[in-house]
Amino acid sequence: MKILLIEDDAETAAYILGGLKQHGHVADHAANGRDGLFLASSESYDVLVVDRMLPGLDGLGIVRTLRATGQRTPVLFLTTLGGIDDRVAGLDAGGDDYLVKPFAFAELLARLNALARRPPLAQTDTVLRVADLEMDLLKRVVTRGGTRIELQPREFQLLEYMMRHADRVVTRTMLLEGVWDFHFDPKTNIVETHMSRLRAKLDRGGDPDLIQTVRGAGYMMRAPE
Repeated sequence: MKILLIEDDAETAAYILGGLKQHGHVADHAANGRDGLFLASSESYDVLVVDRMLPGLDGLGIVRTLRATGQRTPVLFLTTLGGIDDRVAGLDAGGDDYLVKPFAFAELLARLNALARRPPLAQTDTVLRVADLEMDLLKRVVTRGGTRIELQPREFQLLEYMMRHADRVVTRTMLLEGVWDFHFDPKTNIVETHMSRLRAKLDRGGDPDLIQTVRGAGYMMRAPE
């Protein structure tokens, strides 16, 4: 996952960022509300972790602004404000979940994984496109340059995930969680095997590669330049 943490307490931020990195996730950090809003508006994230009490602009203001502009990225509020009214205010502002400090990192991670798996509320795309590759989600049909490509169910899921994350690095951990729903490393080459088969089907006939290996990081799908 790619996560944005908006947290002004340096010790808490270091604790969360260290744990996310240890579990193979990518995380950006903003120490105040205005920087957090800028990053959330200009970058693409799977989940936002937002403190309620922030300098510059509070967490409720950040989320209300994002929701007003159509931003539907899941938001987890992280705060010392644990009263019922506080939770209701956070959810009414557009938050998706609410975790009170102090917290166990394992619970935070589980909640983030659950939010990342949740289908976007405003997801209306039924056809995905990258270059001359097209995926019709309703008909379950994939074509490239007008030629149909037959995929196994897991290959279809893998390609859908890659197309939804086009132009972004996708890690092995992200694929295990997003495609296989594994929240542990099975210690097999399941990702590499399926990716190899998928790439062979997409790139047959000498077509330009749409999926590249990013050494030391994972994979990226993008249109050829």
